[in-house]
Amino acid sequence: MFKELLAAEFKPYAVLSESQLRQLEEHFSSLGRWNARLNLTRIRDLEDSVRFHYCESLFLARSLPAGPLSIVDVGSGGGFPGVPVAILRPDCEVTLVESHQRKSVFLRESSRQLKNVRVLSKRAEDIGDTFDWLISRAVSPSDILRLRLSDNVALLIGEQDTAFLDGVAQAVPWGDRRVLFHVKPRS
Repeated sequence: MFKELLAAEFKPYAVLSESQLRQLEEHFSSLGRWNARLNLTRIRDLEDSVRFHYCESLFLARSLPAGPLSIVDVGSGGGFPGVPVAILRPDCEVTLVESHQRKSVFLRESSRQLKNVRVLSKRAEDIGDTFDWLISRAVSPSDILRLRLSDNVALLIGEQDTAFLDGVAQAVPWGDRRVLFHVKPRS
């Protein structure tokens, strides 16, 4: 049911391969098992999970420039947006950053089969690397923008959170007043 719903919801934006659908379904199944013991997400309904977790994350992945990129997902939690980005963009190296140790264990376990994913169990402020892109979802934009991990930042946030940001907002087809926000690079 998950694969069919996801394929149908995302079809206007991209056709997902059978392999991608299988990997995303495996992540969804793992998320459900772990969420029973660890609060990874408050969204538990199948349709809402597909739309707000997976489709939004895949939408962000499509918006990134073509070609191999190094991407850091700050505050990955249940793996969003980083895991779907890594699945849609196997040419990119995706680093999931999660300071909560138990959530980091989940991320390692659920991304074990994804060769282009690494998990860092630390605070983003303590990372010395830089990346081509910083992505995040459900994290305060001001907290993200204080980081110096990348000049290119893409955020999945509520429209109201863009009021004091400099950049470009693109409406996300799922959810009420949700946007993909590309922060204007620092000069």
